[in-house]
This record gives sequence, C-alpha cells and structure tokens, in this order.
Amino acid sequence: MEEANKGSFPVEVVKNIFSNISSIWNLHSQFLYPALEKRMGEWETTPRIGDILLTITPFLKMYAEYVKNFEKAMELLKQWPERSPSFKAIILEIQSQEVCRSLTLQHHMLGPVQRVPIYEMLLKDYLKKLPQEDPDRRDAEKSLDMIAMAATHSNSAIRRSDNLKKLLEIYEMLGEEEDIVNASNEFIKEGHILKLAARNTNAMERYLFLFNNMLLYCVPKFSLGAAKYTVRTRIGIDGMKILATHNDDYPHTFQVSGKERTLELHASSEQDKADWIKVFQETIEIFQQKNETEVDEVSKAELGKRAPRWIRGNEVTMCMKCKESFNALTRRRHHCRACGYVVCWKCSDNKVALEYDGNKLNKVCKDCYSILIGEERAEGKKKGILEIEAAQFTGSSVMFSFLRQYCEKTKQWQNVWCVIPKNQCLVLYVYGAPQDVKAQCTVPLLGYNVDDSLRPTEPQAAFPFRLSQSKSIHNFAAESEELKQRWLKVIRVAVTGEMPECPPPQPNGSNPPTDNINDAAQEAPTDGT
Repeated sequence: MEEANKGSFPVEVVKNIFSNISSIWNLHSQFLYPALEKRMGEWETTPRIGDILLTITPFLKMYAEYVKNFEKAMELLKQWPERSPSFKAIILEIQSQEVCRSLTLQHHMLGPVQRVPIYEMLLKDYLKKLPQEDPDRRDAEKSLDMIAMAATHSNSAIRRSDNLKKLLEIYEMLGEEEDIVNASNEFIKEGHILKLAARNTNAMERYLFLFNNMLLYCVPKFSLGAAKYTVRTRIGIDGMKILATHNDDYPHTFQVSGKERTLELHASSEQDKADWIKVFQETIEIFQQKNETEVDEVSKAELGKRAPRWIRGNEVTMCMKCKESFNALTRRRHHCRACGYVVCWKCSDNKVALEYDGNKLNKVCKDCYSILIGEERAEGKKKGILEIEAAQFTGSSVMFSFLRQYCEKTKQWQNVWCVIPKNQCLVLYVYGAPQDVKAQCTVPLLGYNVDDSLRPTEPQAAFPFRLSQSKSIHNFAAESEELKQRWLKVIRVAVTGEMPECPPPQPNGSNPPTDNINDAAQEAPTDGT
C-alpha cells in the first residue's frame, strides 16, 4: 500500500488482491491468538478451549468474502507484474525476505483459504480425544457445528485452492517459465515415463504433467536450482488421440497423438500403462463434452496443421512411396514431416512450410507436397496384389506376428512379418517389416501340406514348420513352441478351405489385439532419419 500510495500503481489493485485480509488478520491477532495464549498459561486450572472458540466462530464467516475474491486476486497477480515494473519489483523484494521462506505470494495467499477447514479438522481431532463427560465437550461441539457451517463457504474454493497450490508447485518445478497458473487449468496426473525414439529403439527418460486442457512433455533438468524439468512440448487435449501400441523391446507402450506432436511412450508396468491410458481417455472425453468438439483423424484438410504419427524407421524395409528397398548408401530412410511416412531421398526431395511447426520449411514426401501446394496428381496405375500395406491388414487379421523364413537365395533365415487377413483368410502375406507397403510374397494356403516334424537346424530356427505344395516350399520358424502351435492351428484350417478363427491373444504379446503396431513417434527430427 505504501508503494501504491506513491502512484506507482493503483491503490484499488492492492485492495482487490487482498480483499478483507486485514479484518481477518485483526480477528486473529487481537482476539483469537491472545485468548488462546492466555488459556495455555491457565491450562492447569482451566483445561478447555471450546468456550473461546464459541465466541470467535461466528466471525469466521468473513472468510467467505476472501474465498469468493480469491480467483480474481490470482488473476490480478498474474497481470500486474507484466503491466507495472514497480509492482513486479516490490513483489520480488517481499518474496526474497527470509520470513517468506522462498515461497511466492500466491503460496502465502492460499493460507486463509485453507484456514477454516484446518480449524474444523483440528477441532474434530480434539473432540475424538476429549472424554464424553468433559465440561468442554458441549462448547467444543457447538463450535464445531458453527465452524462446519463457515467451512461450507470455502469447500468448493478449497478444491480450487488445492489445485492452484499444485499449479504453483509445478510452475516452480518448471523454473517459472511456463504460464500455467490459471484458474481454468486443472491438474490431473504426473509421472515418470520413457519416450521411444522414432528412428531407433532408444528410450529416454521423460516426465509428464497432464492437465484438463493440455499435456506438458518435459525433460529432466540437472541444476542446483529449484527447477527440475524443462518443457519440451505442450500438446493440447483438443484433437488428442490415445492408442495402445505393441513393441517387442518395450512391452508397455502407448501413443499420444496431438495436433502439435505425436509421442510413443513406455510405462513402468502394464498397470501403469492402463492407468495412463484411462486417465488420458477420461480427460479427452470430459474436454470434448465441455467444448462440444469432435476429434477427427488427420485428414488432407489437416495436413501440415497438426503433427503426424511417425512410422518407426525400423518398422519398414522399403520406401513407403516408391516401394524401393532401403540401403545404407544409396537409398537411406527419411521421414515426411507432414504424413509421417518413411520414404527414400528421391521421394522426399521437397520442402514446404508446415503450420504446426510455426510455418518453418520441412522435408515432405512428393504426395504431401502436391497436396500442400494445391497441385493435382494424376492417378497412378492400379495396385498389384502385393501392394497392400502391412498395417492395413494388421488391425483386422486372423493371425500376425514375426516369424523367421528360410531364403533359398541367401541360404539364411530372415526375420519377416507374417499376416493372415480376415478378409483374405486363406492367404498368408509375408512382409519385410510391420509397416511395409508391399509384401515380399503371398502364399495361397488352400491345398498346402503342413509339416511340423522338422528338426531345428540352427538356434535361430528352433521351432520350424513347413508349407509345401508341388514344387512350392516355404520354411518358417517361430520364436517359441506356443507361437508355432498358434500359427499351425490357423493354417491347418485354412489349407482345407475353411474359415479359421482368430486365436485369443496370449500374455507373451503374440498376435496383440491392436490396430497400430509400433506407430510413429518423433524426437527432435533431423533430415537423415
């Protein structure tokens, strides 16, 4: 008030921030505290406090005015440091005093909001320990009734203040760099998580803060100060999608896809994964109900406006546009920043400004480039039988998993991705990887002979079986006896021309019931991905 009276900023701003805090302070400093202090000195002869509280509790209703004004006060404290250097300077000067214990003014202002419920809690505890026949019980019970009535004025604000207190804690953990202390922000969940890189199988330690309207994706910050995390990305709940994913190296993965970015994350356990997915889905649902918006898949209309799902680089063996096989020298992998596909350099030799990345120039594939610049592309030739994306089948298949196949050309066993689609349940499709856009070969199962009596010839083919028909022979091997028997159960039905049923998914993760296998994730993309 002294500074405001000098004309540095309006006196009314200070009054509107602190409301009737002076009256509340006078009630305690002049009446309640002196009376309690005196009674403590007389405790041997007068061991009671109910009578003192009974005279004070009618005045506790004055807290209602302070609580009602609290959100307005927080908004003013947010605005005025930006509007007035003098206001900001005096706030920082006061907060730096030792008596403030390095806490912000907002932290201290939470105290009065929580005061009446604390009195109620302490008085209940006092009554639990007070004998039924004690002369102080009657006054203490009456005081509790009146305090409980006063607390009703604060209960809803208490929930908001607890939330605000948490927002302030997070604000300080982030080095006071993120503007999150807002009455409309509601804290939901936080926790450690691993982030899977899009270009390899590396996992990096990260930390999530989930709110009712956004997700803060953070990295640990190693410093001597109070800040613990740095925000890498802020992803809005509007338009967010959550998908359970499957990864052989990391069994508890799920994907968070937003307009700003897509992340593939790994939880500490299956229960932790389920908890995260559940709370994400509930948060999205509540957001949609409040905002009455529909969350759609990324379409051509949204191309470049929201971050795509990145296909993992090790999930494809060929360019997803021209279908030429990748190699380390002449045909390396690159990611299209618009659709997330993995393509070769020939198919990604274009750059265009993408809205979701601040209209910066980004490498995109030829198809996305044509769409984004408004150029019509001629229809290509009709796709052949092998030119069907593996991911298109995986979500609606009778059986799928990695198997090893013996190659006559190289005389070696190679890892392949095998799928029997529901709509073509008599055909086995063999891909190089789960996201390939073209199959290496197909095996029409009708009429094939099944032989599971083969002896293992190599350690990597410990559980082999053979499909043969005339001169056509296909040797496969599963990673376990259980997986081998599951494949044989389906194939033995298919070779007779009958419709095989999908075997139930197993705890080991084979044939997982998900329609997205190792979906895209991205981490500080570079041109050589």
